[in-house]
Parts: sequence; structure tokens; C-alpha cells
Amino acid sequence: NFTTHDSPNPDFRLHARRMRFYEGDRVIMRDVTFYVGNIPIFYWPYVYQSLDDSFNFLVSPSFISSWGPSLLGHITFPLNDHIEETVRLDLRGRRGVAIGADTEIKYGVRDSSFARLRTYYLDDQNPLINRTSLPRGSVPTDRYRVSLEDRTNFSTDTYAIANMTKLSDPYVLQDFFQSEFRINPQPDNFLAVTKAAPGYALTAWTRFQANNFFETTERLPELDFDVVRQPIFHTPIFYESDTSFGYLSRNFAPSEVGFDGTKLEDYHAYRFDTFHQFTMPETFFGWLSVVPRIGFRATYYSQTRDIENLPFTPSTNPLIPDFLIPLPTQDQPLLPGGDRLRTIVNTGVEASFKVTRTWEDAQSRLLGLDGLRHVIQPFLNFSWVGGNDTNPAEILQFDRYQPSTQLRPLDFPQFTSIDSIANWSIARIGVRNRLQTRRDDTTFNWLELETYFDVNFDNPYDRRDYSNLYNRLRFAPLPWASLGVSAQTPTLSSGFTEVDSTVHFQPISNLQFDLGHRFLNENPFFPDSNLYSGSFYYRIDDNWGVGAYARYEAVTHILEEQRYSIYRDLTSWVASVGAIVRDNGGVKEYGVLVTFTLKALPKFNFDLNFDPGAQGTNQNGVVNP
Repeated sequence: NFTTHDSPNPDFRLHARRMRFYEGDRVIMRDVTFYVGNIPIFYWPYVYQSLDDSFNFLVSPSFISSWGPSLLGHITFPLNDHIEETVRLDLRGRRGVAIGADTEIKYGVRDSSFARLRTYYLDDQNPLINRTSLPRGSVPTDRYRVSLEDRTNFSTDTYAIANMTKLSDPYVLQDFFQSEFRINPQPDNFLAVTKAAPGYALTAWTRFQANNFFETTERLPELDFDVVRQPIFHTPIFYESDTSFGYLSRNFAPSEVGFDGTKLEDYHAYRFDTFHQFTMPETFFGWLSVVPRIGFRATYYSQTRDIENLPFTPSTNPLIPDFLIPLPTQDQPLLPGGDRLRTIVNTGVEASFKVTRTWEDAQSRLLGLDGLRHVIQPFLNFSWVGGNDTNPAEILQFDRYQPSTQLRPLDFPQFTSIDSIANWSIARIGVRNRLQTRRDDTTFNWLELETYFDVNFDNPYDRRDYSNLYNRLRFAPLPWASLGVSAQTPTLSSGFTEVDSTVHFQPISNLQFDLGHRFLNENPFFPDSNLYSGSFYYRIDDNWGVGAYARYEAVTHILEEQRYSIYRDLTSWVASVGAIVRDNGGVKEYGVLVTFTLKALPKFNFDLNFDPGAQGTNQNGVVNP
């Protein structure tokens, strides 16, 4: 018998007919049965158990309205010192039986390389069950996901990265891997090889459309040479550059339609882009930091778009760029405009300085103050881009403008929307305020406030004279209390309002609260939102704990999600019971999950995400929003 429970009557054990023990290294067992008490649970013909690693066993009875009564289970065990296997078996009353296997491999010199292969298959008995209020097309009964993550280190400066996911349909992650879907609803597929040196990086990579029901900008392939900012021959002048060449193709999903109701038309082109920039940091008067810059960019496209006869009227909303024209469709196909060389000159300057004042007598145990220092840092970033005689609407959009509520970078190469570059003249003005104190023999930012806005002399992405006024506040006076606010308001001109707030409060060691609020109003790209969220965890005693989470959208008057959980310490096990209620825009879903986890093993976790690949829970088992 083999167990990690130090008791004459262990709660769990592995019973093997034959066992070979290598002291301080490993145990090899054959004909192995896993028992909980005296009940056999699982059988292996062969088990390799490293004495440095342990297997992980998890069984989760559950009920979800879209799944029916369910039993989710997985067992993780090492095959040898380099390979770890996780076998999944999930039984869902309304959906059927699902099986899966996750393989994690460490290889190469000192196990510096890593690969993870994930597979999952379900013969779905009710594929048309829709847990959302959004309509769906046809869904197959054979549903699966195959994912590969890999990093191979060929040497200290050369490595390859692979990230590939093949899905049976666009809804399989949403239906069975909800936490992954919430973070990454459309997984990317790419391969990249990089040679990285202290002064440069050379990367060859390809992105491909493994799932044709997701829109993808393919790179088949693309080569990129990046020179990091570095001094030129020990002079005060710094140089940086970025050059790329590739064949790019924007492939739309079959379900996507254009302004005229017909299917969108794919497009493609060769693109060569090269950017070079010089900077010369200087400090004047011992306190004023000034960094002027000047750069040049040239981009060649093998194909462009003729828009001369395209029926289109630009939006009068100043937050919608003029160059956002309708995408080509089957009825309004792309009219070739021939090849094009676009040249751009950019210049600008960054400037800032700091002013400080210290109050050593600012002492407060209640507020966590041991002295106080105020640091004020005004800053300016002026950016000018000119010489561009090409309308971005004529450029085929690959690395393109993406709607956002935040201000865009003013500098290259941080501004990555290569195909949406237009002439601009913008000044970003702001001030940073920091109140600092001493804590644990280090300088601690007690309060931080950053305020800034843009003056738009000529801004193709925001045609107002001034942008919103932005304020970012972080106040953390004590380890158990913090406040964060990120706000923007149309103080200097018309526009939209956005305020995001978070509060963390732990008044006693066994009680924690987290509150959040998101407000967005009158943005032309995103719907209005007035979202409230809150969670708490209370450890009643050494054996019991409770937690809850809720999210309410005031615009739609919908309590979108409720989660409640209870935890019980059972000596060698941790048991948890969780309940969930979701309102997906009028379609409600209910669920209950019971989890038993081996406490004695180091890899246990509270899994309350109701899917076999759960992520996204915080340390208290309450699911993060």
C-alpha cells in the first residue's frame, strides 16, 4: 500500500500487487488500484510515482441546467520524471460521456523546454442546447478540442513557440470550457522561431486559420527583424528599428456579412514594412529630462483598394475615423488599386521633470504612514506624423485600427496599427502624483494619481479638439485595504464617460470583501454599461468557510450571475459545494457543484468553474469576474 495520509487507517491509498521502491527517487507499481476507504475507484496496470511529485485526484458531482446531473473527474499522475498525464472522464446527463487527456512534457537541456497537449471529446446528445440569448447555427454532435502549447529552447538565444487549437465548432469552449472562453473566446494558431540577442531579435512566424468559423488574419509566413534601442558608437544618439516582410491574408468567417447583407470577401497582399528611429535623451539644468526623436517608415503593398466609386458617407461622430469604410462583400467586391509604396516621417519630443517634498513627522499607524514624500512629475509627449499621401481607406487592413476606450500610443513602434497610419499632430499632457512612505525598509507608493489628456491639433482617430480627461488613482494605505479608480470624462469637449472602480477590504484575517463597478456611457463602439460586482469570503473556523459572488447590470436590470460556495475541511480531504445562477439575457441557467479534493497532495485547488479545464478562481475559490 502507498499513501500520503499519515494515519494507521488512511482515508485513501494505492494498492499494488507488485512494487519496486528506489530510495529518494521513485516508486514503480504494477496492477494498481486506488481506494477511498475500502472502495475501489480507479485501476492502472502500471504507475510510475516520483517521490518529488504526487498525483492529483478530483471528483466533482454537479448539476447544471444545460448539462443535467453530471459527474466530473480527473486523475493526474506522472509517467516518468519528464511526463505528467491527466485523464478526464466526465458524465453529463443531458450531454453524454466525455473523455480527455492532458499531457505535459518537460524536455531538452535541464528540462528547459515544455509542451502541453490537451484533447477532449464528447458525443453530444443535445448539441442544440443554447445557454445564451444569442442565436446559433448548426452544431455537430461530435464535439472536440485539441490544443498544443510548446516552447522549445534550441540554445540560450534561440527558441520556438507553438500555440495551436483545433475546435469542432465555435461554441465548444463556451459550452464546456467556460473559464477559457471568458478569457480567450477565439484561440490563436501560430508557430514562431526567434533568435534573440542583446541588441536585436529575428523572428520567423506564421499564423493560420485552423478554425474557419473564426475570422483570422493569416501570416503565411512573416519575417520580422527588430533592433532594440541602443547607442550609436558610444554617442548620445540612440537607434532602433523594426523591419518585416510577409504574405498576409484576412479570412472572414462564413457567417460574417457586410453592410449589404452578403458574405464578406477575403483579401490578401504581400507587405514589406521598415521603420527606423533616432532619439537623443538629454537632461537640462540637472532636472529637466528631454527626449527628442525623429524617424522614417516605408511600407510597400503588392495590392491596395480602389475606393473612388465606393458609395460611402463618413460618420459625423468625431470618434469614428473617416477611413473606416465598408468591408468588401460578394455584391460589392474589392476593386484592385494596384501596388503602393507609402512613406512616413515621424518626429516628436518627450519631456518631464520631478519635484519632491518630504514630511518626516507624518506618522500614523492607522493609515500605515512612516514619513511621507510627495513626488510631482509633469510630462509632455508631442508627436507629429507627416509625409503620408495615402488614404488609409485605400490600404488593405491587416494590422488595423481596433476600437478602444483608451488613448492610443503616440510613438512608434508602440503604435502597432501599421495599416491604419494617417498624418497626425497630437500633444499628450499630464502630471503624475505619488505619495510615498516607508514600509518594510522599502519605499512604498501609498497613493498614486495620474492625470492626462490629448490636445488634438490633427487627430484622424479622434476629431475633437481635446480628448477626454483621464484620471488613474490607486490608493493602498494598508495591506488589507485598497482602492483603484480609472476614469475618463469629456471635461474639455463632448464625448463619452467611463469609470472603473475596485475596492479590496479585509477588516479581519478571516473575512475579505471585493467590490467593483464599471460605468460606460455614449461610446459609439461599445454598448452602455453600469455593472456592479461584489464577492466575499469568510473563514468561519478551521473547518468551515463560505464565499459568494454576484454581478448586476443596471442598464438591463439583470442580475447576471450569482455564485455561492461552502467549504469543509475533512482532515485528509477538502469538500466544497457551490451553487450558481446565471441570467444570460433572459435565458437562465442553474448549477450545483460538489468537489472532493485530496488535501494531503500539493496540487489541490477549489474548482468552482463548472468545466473540466477551470481557470479564473481566486485564492478563496470565488470566481473572478
